[in-house]
Amino acid sequence: MSLQTAALNRPWLSAPESAPSVLVVPKEDAPVLRPDEKSTGSEESPGETNTHDNTEFKEGGYGWVVVFSVLLINAHTWGLNSSYAVFLAYYLRSGTIEGSSPLGFAFVGGLSISIALLVSPFATWCIGRFGTAFSLRIGVVFEAVSFIGASFSTHIWHLLLSQGLCFGLGLGFCFTSSVGVVSQWFNKRRSFANSVATCGSGFGGLTYSLATNAMISNLGLAWAFRILAILAFVVNGACSLILRDRNKAVGTVHIPFHKDLFKHLQVWLFIGWGFFSLLGYVIVVFSLTDYAQSVGFSASQGSLAAAIFNLSQGIGRPLIGLASDRFGRINVAAIGTLIAGLAAYFLWTFTGAHFPGLIVYALFGGFAGIIWPCVAPVGAEVVGLQLLPSALSIYWLVLVLPATFAEVIALRLKTSGAGAYLNVQAFTGTMYIAAFMSLWLLRSWKLQQLELLGLDDKTITEDNNVCGAGPIPAATRPSGRLRAYLHGMAVIRKV
Repeated sequence: MSLQTAALNRPWLSAPESAPSVLVVPKEDAPVLRPDEKSTGSEESPGETNTHDNTEFKEGGYGWVVVFSVLLINAHTWGLNSSYAVFLAYYLRSGTIEGSSPLGFAFVGGLSISIALLVSPFATWCIGRFGTAFSLRIGVVFEAVSFIGASFSTHIWHLLLSQGLCFGLGLGFCFTSSVGVVSQWFNKRRSFANSVATCGSGFGGLTYSLATNAMISNLGLAWAFRILAILAFVVNGACSLILRDRNKAVGTVHIPFHKDLFKHLQVWLFIGWGFFSLLGYVIVVFSLTDYAQSVGFSASQGSLAAAIFNLSQGIGRPLIGLASDRFGRINVAAIGTLIAGLAAYFLWTFTGAHFPGLIVYALFGGFAGIIWPCVAPVGAEVVGLQLLPSALSIYWLVLVLPATFAEVIALRLKTSGAGAYLNVQAFTGTMYIAAFMSLWLLRSWKLQQLELLGLDDKTITEDNNVCGAGPIPAATRPSGRLRAYLHGMAVIRKV
């Protein structure tokens, strides 16, 4: 393996005045090795040498079992969370919850996501200390308990504790335990495998958006929650028995808060993409059903629009994954984010008041939620597989703010009348455009690294382990780096 390829495989090779060095990692947390070293100690046994030697990993086999299990987990975590749009529309119109207000209900939905992200550093630590399966089972229990508790809720603070806080804890442990596992089993088809796994949230959202509305209408709110609790516990519990990771083989570093990552511009651009994307995504997911009813459609039509939105994610994410592996992971993530912004500006704004137009906009849901199938593959391009769990731990922590306040912002921007959601639609589109700009700047950085290392498209295609940042030669002047950066914004290349 060439030194250049090895450099790219070592995530945080910097460029000091003398010689390249690595990001300093505490000894007990599996240090990242220099390019000339041949093995990586695992976090679970820091004194031992694992089997990872940078040779190409043979894909397939049990990896597809892992993909299927993560797909089911996503369907019964994020998919169930998507059904909150149906619950929200019911809460806003039924008046069954005492001491409630639209802002209170918005906080319930936002709190579930923000708690899931907020708990991710602790969940990351648990994975490194107790293992993936144990951490996943913690989430399974919390999620089931949350729905049981919500079934007895009569006041808004009951919902905040159950459907908000407790469900968020369950979602956070399940998601953090499973989000980085698929990437460990794939290389050439990494984006496709991740997309297949994440499409579970789309199909789960489709299923449970329709099922929740039917269960509330026929069985009542309490039994709808209890049925969902049983389904989530059985399915997620079974998945925890078959899910396997390759943390030891990969040499994964599970540091909950790796502050040195903040020193790199590319990490901030990566976080910026997620921050703005999540603001737009949460608003669309939680507002679509209420928007449909606010313009005169029935509850069933609103539920159908939400279901179509989730269906588009379920079908679209594998296609996004295939395109990412073919045309470049950062390229596809950026273009998809741009499409999501344009769709919010033009389709949702100008055609959403007509039911066929709203359905057409819902079909673009795969682009609206493009962060989920692309976050792990793009993160691996930025930091490498070894530091991906640590980077994602920080990533989810930063995204707590948009997750908490996105729907609150939407309800504050909402007015009255036929154009009640006009400000919300404009804000959503603007957030996606800002996310696109962050990712396009990140793409320029990646191209700059490849150019300075002298790697062409053929080299990258032949060595699929290439990921992460390479060293910037010290002799390169700032003006040269700036020109390379600006040039990268316009060049057409697989990244």
